[in-house]
Amino acid sequence: MQHTIIFIMGVSGSGKTTIGKLLAQKTGYAFYDADNFHPRQNIDKMKAGEPLTDEDRRPWLDHIHDFAAANIGTSNIIIACSALKEIYRQRLNKNIEANCRWVFLKGSYETILQRMQQRTTHYMPSSLLQSQFDALELPQQVIEADISMQPEAIVQHIISKLD
Repeated sequence: MQHTIIFIMGVSGSGKTTIGKLLAQKTGYAFYDADNFHPRQNIDKMKAGEPLTDEDRRPWLDHIHDFAAANIGTSNIIIACSALKEIYRQRLNKNIEANCRWVFLKGSYETILQRMQQRTTHYMPSSLLQSQFDALELPQQVIEADISMQPEAIVQHIISKLD
């Protein structure tokens, strides 16, 4: 039996982890944060205020894809992953497209900047936010959620679109 993989995507600070964890609680799906799949050199680069290149992201995306593909036969999962460009999304769902659903957390630069400036436990500095917006290619055929809504309302919106 093939299961579902829900990718929660958006720029850093859009709420992917918060929404992913809450959605996992409501659906019983397992939750994974793609940040935990980054190689150490990517994290160090971001901490230093350097945006990642496509080359930096390639092994990270492959690792996430391989994990998703390996788990598709055993469980439903949610993965919070920026997936900013279409080529990244294609790499993530290669050969498993039929089982992937995409959720895009959409918000303004100003709203997300404010959120990033208030958080203290994440390695991604707010100085890299503009590079995230610059790289973002708006996705097609996704469940779009406005991050100005409360997390519970966002999750209810996602669930209503999944059904």
